[in-house]
Amino acid sequence: MDYKYLPSPCYVVDETLLRRNLEIIRYVSQKSGAEIILAFKGFALWKTFPIVKEYINGATASSLNEARLCFEEMGTMAHVFAPVYKAEQMSELLSYSSHIVFNSLFQFEKFYPTIDNFPRPISCGLRVNPEHSDVETELYNPSSPKSRLGILHEFLPDRLPEGIEGLHFHVHCESTSYALGKTLESFEKLFGKYLSQIRWVNFGGGHLMTRKGYDVEHLISLIQRFRNKYGLHVILEPGSAFAWETGDLVATVHDIVQSRNVKTAMLDVSFTAHMPDTLEMPYRPRITGAKNPDKNSNPNHCYRLGGCSCLAGDFMEEYDFEKELKVGDTVVFEDMIHYTIVKTTMFNGVDHPSIAIKRSDGSFEILKNFTYEDYKNRMD
Repeated sequence: MDYKYLPSPCYVVDETLLRRNLEIIRYVSQKSGAEIILAFKGFALWKTFPIVKEYINGATASSLNEARLCFEEMGTMAHVFAPVYKAEQMSELLSYSSHIVFNSLFQFEKFYPTIDNFPRPISCGLRVNPEHSDVETELYNPSSPKSRLGILHEFLPDRLPEGIEGLHFHVHCESTSYALGKTLESFEKLFGKYLSQIRWVNFGGGHLMTRKGYDVEHLISLIQRFRNKYGLHVILEPGSAFAWETGDLVATVHDIVQSRNVKTAMLDVSFTAHMPDTLEMPYRPRITGAKNPDKNSNPNHCYRLGGCSCLAGDFMEEYDFEKELKVGDTVVFEDMIHYTIVKTTMFNGVDHPSIAIKRSDGSFEILKNFTYEDYKNRMD
């Protein structure tokens, strides 16, 4: 892409790539019979929802704000799960919800009378812990026996409480269909006796069906087998899969500083503020035109990348750009749409990246420029 006419820094979503992912997701839904909805926790760029709604009909929310966004901008009721709910928010939350999942029996028992007396039906479920996951990073793994997320099987009665219509598990993160297969084995072993008592099962998110090499047909067969065996409605709620490899974060070099034998290209973006998963997960982002240094790399072409905040650890170790960088050069971080825009902060008051979309006809449109007022109003 030619980014020279865009502000820096800037997130850029490619409509063509977004539609490619949406076509895969729709195909899986149609072939498998599962309902696939968008998890706002991974992608909530609501100005793209007119595109998203051409392919799917729903979304999942993890808070009152996300549920309201679903109602107002997706035009549909939300599937809701939150670790805890507040009594003072429950009435408004229910007005935006079609499904609500509880993390404990206590919370369900506390709020079910309100739900049971609500003017329209709302389907209730419980989140359970199948005690299996392929996620190795503990920060992102909710399936350990000591996890605060999901009820362990030994804490459920033989008969589910009246009003429970579904079970929900969420233990994957950018996982394969084969990881789901192993999770289903554990889920059926631990919770199979309840499946005749409910109407639906939510397989959660983390199913990265739009990643190159993902075995989509295997995923479809898993869902079909489960539906045929138990006669239940199946729901999936991926986040990353929708926005996977759909766009970049564009930055500019503003200085190059030297410390002993390390050169750092100082950028107008922040890893901690604008790409937090690079430090939390952690992972090393791909950069257009750069590679990891090796024994053949020219030291003059290798630069550590420094973020614009004052956090000492706001940097990435060296990349080989295969050329000397200069002030004013563009640095493009690839695949920076999922779990970035939704997690950004204005730490230090750093300039928040603008948000743009590249339309299918090749034109660019600025969706949002951030100002001082956006920063100030967060603390108003």
